[in-house]
Order: sequence, then structure tokens, then C-alpha cells
Amino acid sequence: MSDSVACARAVLGQLLAQGVTDLVLAPGSRSAPLALVAEAAAREGLLRLHVRVDERAAGFLALGLAKGSGHCVPVVTTSGTAVGNLLPAVMEAHHSRVPLLVVSADRPASLVGTGANQTTEQADLFGGFLRYRARVASAAAPQSWLAQAARAVLAAEGALSRNAGPAQLNLELGLPLVPADGPVGGPVPASAVEAGPAADPEPVLLPGTPRTLVVCGDAAPATGRAAVELAEAAGVPLLAEPSSNARVGATALATGRLLLAGSLGDQVERVVVFGRPNLSRPVTALLSRPDVEVVVVTEAPDYPDPGWRAKLVVPAVALEPGPAEWLAAWQARDADRSARLDALLAGVAGVSGLSGPGLARLVAGAVPADQVLCLANSNPVRDADLAPVRADAGPVYANRGLSGIDGTIGTAVGVALAVNAPTTLLCGDLAFVHDAGSLAIGPMEPRPELRIVVADDRGGSIFATLEYGQQRFAEAFERVFATPTGLDLVALAAAYGVPARRLRTADEVAGALAEPASGLEVLVVVVDRERRAELTCLLGAE
Repeated sequence: MSDSVACARAVLGQLLAQGVTDLVLAPGSRSAPLALVAEAAAREGLLRLHVRVDERAAGFLALGLAKGSGHCVPVVTTSGTAVGNLLPAVMEAHHSRVPLLVVSADRPASLVGTGANQTTEQADLFGGFLRYRARVASAAAPQSWLAQAARAVLAAEGALSRNAGPAQLNLELGLPLVPADGPVGGPVPASAVEAGPAADPEPVLLPGTPRTLVVCGDAAPATGRAAVELAEAAGVPLLAEPSSNARVGATALATGRLLLAGSLGDQVERVVVFGRPNLSRPVTALLSRPDVEVVVVTEAPDYPDPGWRAKLVVPAVALEPGPAEWLAAWQARDADRSARLDALLAGVAGVSGLSGPGLARLVAGAVPADQVLCLANSNPVRDADLAPVRADAGPVYANRGLSGIDGTIGTAVGVALAVNAPTTLLCGDLAFVHDAGSLAIGPMEPRPELRIVVADDRGGSIFATLEYGQQRFAEAFERVFATPTGLDLVALAAAYGVPARRLRTADEVAGALAEPASGLEVLVVVVDRERRAELTCLLGAE
């Protein structure tokens, strides 16, 4: 057996011992030992293998699998630019604290810098985004292979730091890459390295006054539940973003971001922050106000504090009950604003067809509680931020670490496979085109139950709501901001072998969403863009 095969068998054996159940692989030559061992492990039923031809799609698939499961998921690539294609997924994993593990194959270190084929400085490629990184040399002591693999999983899952995120094992594999004869065996069984459980922190008790608002940004379901429980126990209003997993219950507000601009927003004296709130400017402005006490609840060192105003950062809090009239005032104002919003969106639909917020309401309202909703960045997640609050909402996921549109489909595929439940993704046309390659799922690969709803407004309509959408930039706007692709999205999906159809009315959309989920499908919904800026102004003025 070659040293490289022995190294690959040992590393994968240790990853399995640490609890890894899924592995994503992109094809390559230097990674051949890892590929053969992973395939053998999959045949033995030791893990679920996912193969993708595009490393960028593979990275976001692994991200989605890790996001949906909460456990470390490795993505294996060959050397060179293949590793570089993982950078966007690594960056997102860092900022959203997702346990992604890059297992990058490499030439021996002695060949780096010599002009040898496909060699570059890839061990340091991801800079400060990693929780742990190690050079694993096939020529080194076998015990080091096991120790480094165990450390990588523990670090990625935040077992000791409570700060999950990406890690990297850079495997420096020498020749020969395969044995002279015979097959390559599966992973060598190993013993897990265990990390003792961290003690649950004692919550810091906060008084029921001053007037308090709980804000929950993008968060895992457990964090969202904690925010809901705190708000309901104390009887204080809860402003929860769509991917917070806290947009449920009696205290959650449907129109919270709009209400912040009114008199109630001016009366807020303290904000208790969960998750990563970065969706709307009104929330950022609230967290930046000098007259507001900001309390951040987190176990991670990179806590959210966009206005540099955090006064208390703790892993857990308890909150004494607030004044009943404070919550009642927010609930009454929210009910009134929601009713006016309903009327406004109905009127807009009657004039110009289905709007983005109208489509988001249909989608958010149609996903059963035992299924999953994924939201793309740009307009879809913001449109969902004005959807009615549901008492029975299921899990919601979005890539809000860096809020990019890249990897949207790949992430949703990974989430759907991880949770093993029908999943609906709402995305824009540009996000769909940007990651259409993630629809290329080979015939031997696990396939998700994923319905992709594309809000097709022929370009980046969110820019029409920003400063660049002003009339003075009209001559340049369409080409450099809206960037319509002119593609037939139904035909694009069909080219990947994915069933797709185009819908134009709310009734058509509602009917399609009511159908049982069946494999991978795409619904392209024609959405008005011409009135997007006007609608945004009306929403703020209502």
C-alpha cells in the first residue's frame, strides 16, 4: 500500500469516528486516494457520498449539508484552482459559523514553488477564515494523520470554543497515488477523540425596565427558540428576521422593521440581540443609537455590534417581565400595519400583477410546518420579512453570513438532503442563473425533495430601491445594476434535466405550491419589476 492511500484511509477513518456522515467530493487526480476510499466507504454504508463536477457547487452543497445537520461535513478537492473555488463557501461558513471542513489534496511541500503542475500556496489560501488548519503529509507519522483529522472536526464543530466554522486539512500526497495492484480499501476504523461538554452558562438576569425589544437575526433553530422563549416569558415584542427561526409565537412582529420608523421605535430603550441581524437598515440604525442599551446574547467571539454600542455580551440572559402595555402597543400597531400592508399588496397586484412581496407571502404561507423553507438573499429574504407571522412555521435557512447570492441552489440542495424533508427555495432570477450549475446532479447521486420558486423580475430589482435607482442614474442602471440576462429560465432548468414551468398569477402559484413535493422542480414566476421602487416607498410610507 502506498503512503498516500494509507494516509487517506486513516484520515477518512478518523472523520467517521468523529461522527461525519456525509462527504462531498469533486473529481481530480491528486485527490484520487481520497476519492477511492470515500467511494469504498459509501459502498459499505459508512457514509453518504455526494459527487459534484464543480468545486464551487460542491462547497456550497457541503455548506448546506452542514447547516441543515449542525455537524461537520467535509468537501474533498484536488489541488490548485479547485481549492480556490471553495473560498466563497468558506467565507460564508466563517461568518455564519457553519462546520465546513475542506480536505484539499496537494503535492508534497517540497514541490510547491518549483513550477510543478497544479501547485500553489493552498495551505494558507483561506487566511483568517479558518478555525483550524493543518498540513497532513503522507510521509509523516501515521499517528499525526489521526490526530489532525480529529482536531479539525472538533474545531469546525466548536466543541471546545463554542465557535463553529470552517477548518482545513491540506493533504500532501506523494506518489504513488494508488497501489501497484488490487483495489483500495475503505477507511481504517479509528477511535473518536472526545471533547468534554461545556457547562451551561448561568443566565444574567435583566430587569423588566427599561422598555425592551428582542431582536433576532439569522440564527440556527436552537438560537431562534431561545429568543422566542425569552420574549414570551418576559412579555416583550420580538423583531425576528425570516431566517432567525424566531418568527413565530405571540410576541413576534410581522412588520417590525417598518414600525421602527414610528413613535414606538423612538421609545425603545434596550435591545437584546440574538443571532446575526443584518437584514435591514432600520435595525442597524436602532443598534447604533446612543440612547439604546444593547445586550448581545452569544457564545461566539465575533458578536454582532454594527454601531459599536454593545454594553453587555453574555452567553445567556433572563429577563424580568416588562410592562404589559408596552407589548400591547406594539401588537396593536403591528396588526394595523399588517392590515394596511395586505390592502396595499392586493391593490398593487390588481394593477401590475404579482409583486415580489406578494410572491414571498404565498411561498412562506404555503410551506407546511414539517417542511423547510430556504430564502435567497437580495429581495426574496427582505420580501419574506413582511410576510405574516405563523404559529407553526418550520425551519428557515438563508446564507446571511455574507449575504451573497452565490451558492444559493447548492446550499438549498444540501439543506434538503441534511434534514431529509421536502424543502422550498425562494430565489431571484439572478441567484438562480448564478448557481444553475448546482442543478447538475449526476444520476448516481442522492437527490433532494426541493422545489425552487424563482421570482423572475428580469434582473436585480433590489438596486432600484437603493440610491443607484434614482433617475439621475437611469442611463447606466439597466446595464450595470439590473443586469438582465435575457435567459429563458424554464429552458435553462430543462437543460439540466429538471422539470420546470412558468407561472404568472397568484392563483397559478398557489395551485402549484399546494401540489405535493416531488423530487427536484423549478417554478419560474413572472414578477413585476417596474413598480419595485414605488412599492418600496409605499411600504415605508404606509
